[in-house]
Amino acid sequence: MSNITRFAIVGTGRISDWVLKGAVQDPRFRAAAVCSRSLEKAKAFIAGHPEAFAEGARAFDDFNEMLEWDGIDAVYIGTPNSTHCRYTVAALNAGRHVLCEKPLACSTDEAMQMIRASINSGKALMEAMISTLNPNFIKARAMLPEIGPIRHYNSSYCQYSTKYDALKQGIVANSFNPMMGGGALADIGIYTTFAAISLFGRPLKIDSNLVRVNTEFGDTDIQGTVGLSYPGMTAVLSFSKAVDSSLPTEICGEKGNILMDAVHICRKVQFTPHSEPTSGRSAQEGPREICSGLDHDEYYYEFKEFIDTVEAGRIESTVNTHDISLANRELMDAIR
Repeated sequence: MSNITRFAIVGTGRISDWVLKGAVQDPRFRAAAVCSRSLEKAKAFIAGHPEAFAEGARAFDDFNEMLEWDGIDAVYIGTPNSTHCRYTVAALNAGRHVLCEKPLACSTDEAMQMIRASINSGKALMEAMISTLNPNFIKARAMLPEIGPIRHYNSSYCQYSTKYDALKQGIVANSFNPMMGGGALADIGIYTTFAAISLFGRPLKIDSNLVRVNTEFGDTDIQGTVGLSYPGMTAVLSFSKAVDSSLPTEICGEKGNILMDAVHICRKVQFTPHSEPTSGRSAQEGPREICSGLDHDEYYYEFKEFIDTVEAGRIESTVNTHDISLANRELMDAIR
């Protein structure tokens, strides 16, 4: 029988609700504690998720007090971006494994601090990026040799945010607050950058254009377009919290194209082989569906990977590695 990994859930916002739905699908997962700024909210969160919490689960309103309790093995951090570094380093130094919500850090320096803490403590640290752990994304990545050489990559994630409505009224939510590590790049653009780094590594050249608006906390980006150059190939990334777009993610090779319906939660992958150019005057082989749907909730896969990592005694995932998280943060810093 597999061991049980006892988690503390830090933060009681919407993201913590979402991740628990997937986490409970792994029988090795147990939620043993919750930490919130409000003890009442922490208790209410436990009461609201009876399927996730073990008997005797504890509520905390003090992060350091929670770390002193010996009833947890790992910490999931789902608090505002600006808190990720200090909470992660404290938890690792206290001997707890850490699954930290994306973005891992607000700067390259913070990311390096967090990775060093993981190395020094010997405890696992993984960025909770669901897209690259999605089985359909993994299938698409495995197909790259079949369509190579790769010449172009195009990825888009544009989703109008109700928080943008508030922003236009002068109300700055955390997801837009630059002091809290917010902005469209950090919130949803990261899905396009992280996938690019995972698939192709660090780019040789970066060109970016961000659309910013002024807030009482400083300028914040609401959308952007990024061009990346790699040896023999190019990439274009676009993201926005001010408009919607249904554009998919496409990897273009000389032997064919791979089309993913979405970069953040890929539910369908299609392959279209290269055909002779005929200006549409003859029959062409159409797209072939490679995979469709998911067997579990999308958040299940990140908890499975993280618990696998912990059980194997590794300090980093074999998929969302420390170096990929660091390279992605370097890319995001360069874009900004």
